[in-house]
Amino acid sequence: MKIAPDKKRHFFAAIPMGIVFQMLANWLYAPPTYQAVLIALAGVIAVSYGFELFSKISGMGVYDIMDAVFSIIGGALGQAAVLIYVILKK
Repeated sequence: MKIAPDKKRHFFAAIPMGIVFQMLANWLYAPPTYQAVLIALAGVIAVSYGFELFSKISGMGVYDIMDAVFSIIGGALGQAAVLIYVILKK
C-alpha cells in the first residue's frame, strides 16, 4: 500500500503535537494516567480535525478527512512515547 506524501507529512507533524499535549496533560492536570491520556487525545483530535475543518471553511486548503486520521495516529504515537518514558521513569 502506497501512502501519499501529504499523509506522511500530517503523520510526522502530529508526533510532536502528541508529545506536547501529553506532557501538558501530565504536568497541568496531574490526573490519573488514563485521564491524562484522554485529555491529551481529545486535544490531538480537536486540533487535527479542526485544521481540516478550517481548510474546508476558509478555502485556504484541501479538506481531506484522511489527513486528520493520519494526524491523529501520529499524535497518538507521540503520546505513547511520553507514556513509555513516564512508565520507565517510575
